[in-house]
Amino acid sequence: MRFLKQLVVVVVVSFAGGAGVQALGWNWPLTLVAGFLAAALALAAYAWIVRRTEHREPTEVSVKTAPGALGRGVLIGLAMFGAVIVNIAFLGGYEVRGIGSVTGMIAIFGFMVAVAVTEELLYRGVLFRIVEEKIGTWLALVVSGLVFGFAHLPNPGATVWSSLAIAIEAGLMLGAAYVATRTLWVPIGVHFAWNFAQGGIFSTSVSGKDAPQGLLDGVTSGPAILTGGEFGPEASAYSVLAGVVVTAAFLWLAKRRGTFVPRRGRAASAATLDA
Repeated sequence: MRFLKQLVVVVVVSFAGGAGVQALGWNWPLTLVAGFLAAALALAAYAWIVRRTEHREPTEVSVKTAPGALGRGVLIGLAMFGAVIVNIAFLGGYEVRGIGSVTGMIAIFGFMVAVAVTEELLYRGVLFRIVEEKIGTWLALVVSGLVFGFAHLPNPGATVWSSLAIAIEAGLMLGAAYVATRTLWVPIGVHFAWNFAQGGIFSTSVSGKDAPQGLLDGVTSGPAILTGGEFGPEASAYSVLAGVVVTAAFLWLAKRRGTFVPRRGRAASAATLDA
C-alpha cells in the first residue's frame, strides 16, 4: 500500500509536470522555467508522501546535502558521456561541424532538469528504495535496472539491445549511485548531466528522441554498435562499458561504507546466528 501511494503521487505529479514542459514546444525561456518548476513540484510531492506514509524526514532529498551531492553527480555524468563521445569520435563515429544553437541548449537544459528529477524520484526514490527493503540491494538493482531499461522500449529507434544497454549503463549505475551515497541528489546529478551532454552539448539523440540542436553542430555516422544508431549513443557499446566501470566503482564504495541491504531471510538468519 505504501509503495502504491508513493508511486501514484510521484507518477501523477511527474506526468503533469512533464506534459506541461513538453507542451511549451521548446520555447527556451519558458521551457527553462517550466523544467525547474516541474522538478521542484515533484520533489515537494515526493517529500510530502514520504512524510505521510513513512513518518520520517526524506533525508535522501535533503536540501542541506543537495549542493555537494548534486555537483558530484553532475561531474560524474559529464565525465562519463565525455569519455563515450571522445571514443566514438576517435574512431570516426562523431564529427563536430561548427557551433549549433545556444537557445536550443538552454531549452534542453530546462527539459533535462525535469526529466532527471522526476525519473530518479520514480525509479530510485520509489521503486528501487522500497523493493530493496523487501528483497535486498542486489535483487533490487536487477529488478529496478531492467524496469528502467525496458521502460525505454517504446521510444523511437529502440530495440531489445538498447533497452538492455540502458538497464546496464543507467538503471544499474544510478541504482548503485544511490546505494553508495544514500542520497538521490547524486543519481539526479549524473542522470541530468548525461542527458544534457548528449542533447544539449553534443546534439545527439537522447534515448531515441530528437530535440532542438544543442551547443555543437555534431553528427554521428558508422556502425550502430559504435554510435548507437538512431537511438543515440546510449545504445553504443562504449556507453555500456562506461556504465559498467562507474557501477563497479559505486558498488565498491557501497561495500566500503557498508550500505548494502541484505535480503530479509538472510538478515534474519544472521541475527539468529549472532544471538
